[in-house]
Amino acid sequence: MTEKTTGDAGDSTAVDQTKPSAPNGELPEVAYENFVDDGTVDPADAAREAMLREGLQDYDLEPEDLDLLSGDMSLDDAGLHAVPNWPTLAVVGRPNVGKSTLVNRILGRREAVVLDEPGVTRDRVTYDAHWNGRNFHLVDTGGWDVGVSGLDRAVADQAEIAIDLADAALFVVDANVGATATDERLMKLLRRAGKPVLLVANKVDSERQEADAAALWNLGMGQPYPISALHGRGTGDLLDAILQVLPESGATQVTRAEDSTPRVALVGRPNVGKSSLLNSLSGAGRAVVSEVPGTTRDPVDEVLELDGQQWVFVDTAGVRRRVKRSVGADYYSVLRTQAAIENADVALVLLDGGEPLTEQDVRVVNQVIEAGRALVLVNNKWDLVDEYRQGELKYEQESDLAHVSWAPKINISAKTGWHTNRITRALRAALEGWTIRIPTSRLNAFLGELVAAHPHPLRGGKQPRILYATQAGVCPPRFVLFTTGFLDPQYRRFIEHRLRDAFGFVGTPVRIGVRVREKRKGR
Repeated sequence: MTEKTTGDAGDSTAVDQTKPSAPNGELPEVAYENFVDDGTVDPADAAREAMLREGLQDYDLEPEDLDLLSGDMSLDDAGLHAVPNWPTLAVVGRPNVGKSTLVNRILGRREAVVLDEPGVTRDRVTYDAHWNGRNFHLVDTGGWDVGVSGLDRAVADQAEIAIDLADAALFVVDANVGATATDERLMKLLRRAGKPVLLVANKVDSERQEADAAALWNLGMGQPYPISALHGRGTGDLLDAILQVLPESGATQVTRAEDSTPRVALVGRPNVGKSSLLNSLSGAGRAVVSEVPGTTRDPVDEVLELDGQQWVFVDTAGVRRRVKRSVGADYYSVLRTQAAIENADVALVLLDGGEPLTEQDVRVVNQVIEAGRALVLVNNKWDLVDEYRQGELKYEQESDLAHVSWAPKINISAKTGWHTNRITRALRAALEGWTIRIPTSRLNAFLGELVAAHPHPLRGGKQPRILYATQAGVCPPRFVLFTTGFLDPQYRRFIEHRLRDAFGFVGTPVRIGVRVREKRKGR
């Protein structure tokens, strides 16, 4: 049975099977560059592929081999769907009253970074919540405070934006401490907003503490709901009350992309400008930006339309050290950054162009490769780079990042917006390489020419031979080679490099697997 394949017929990308090998062992000229699959079939490629496929019958194949050879790989359509206009609930309060703990309790899972210290949450982060058949958006915010400046002022500003955009709010107060002057100032802010507000008395872990919660009637915000966000006590009643004050639909549309919208993770070590780039692309102060390294803790999602296409950009916490050595909020932030990379389609790895390349920079790049994501390298803060530093940076990247020479590289200044318009083109190139599929007939014709010109070196008097090859998947591209023996790692890298030269694969890792199969007895 012959696998159905597609290829090009009669154009410059077809392989001439009768063309002899070039002298001196060089690969013959095969114009695979600018590979485009137009759905046609090259008869010579198809005949060669059928012959190689039939030759596999002489070898012992395992069930998973047969599944691989008979399976048809298809790509999902990248269509967009309407986003429901759910109501939005903002969770606000002064620092360290348990807002993020309550958010996690409502979600039923640990999403927000929680630590027993003030100021862990900084950005406003939106989650999708569900209760009793109703859906709503839940916005976690940083601690609101008065008389603050710098980073704390930026955090408070994000909380105020969340109040303005929400349909209702949860005003969280520490019942053990009681209402403070800061709580009273925040109460006045909520009243001016004119939104429905539920007063939440948190940290009520027993009936004896409910008297402390009752004292919050003095705030004039109505009934306080005594709960323990940590243990779940009273949260069911609170959620029922939330559904009563939330409208059926939200006054402000919360942009949520469907799974088909490309997700872009902004990653890098602390203070390389990830949040600044998100703000520059969005044209608004979406993320908290500060000179303090490690400002971002929770991943921040933002749906942007650039050059006529929707993208989901995810601002992540900076990776400053190994996960096992991280402590406190940094530990959870690093874990969420890793999850953001694994859930993304492409990662924009930001590097500080004005500083030497570090071990953390290389580690972040390797995280992206190990996760199998498409990759774009961004040299940020280019406005601070002089000619001498440009030469140093080029040398550093050629030395330490030589293994990702296939990744697009762009130079930008997120602060000034210089050349940020080049990001979309680089993202599209990386995603295109990430999703390339080579027809099986074309792949085997190419490898036949390659092995004829550059056979595998002899090992122990034997020379491994490639029997057949197929592309097992995309995102990232994965190839399986059926061989008569193990291939040296250097030879696999050689094949990968030639695949890149021939078919592109810009901005994506390429996986090459080898399955050694022995000839059946009697054959």
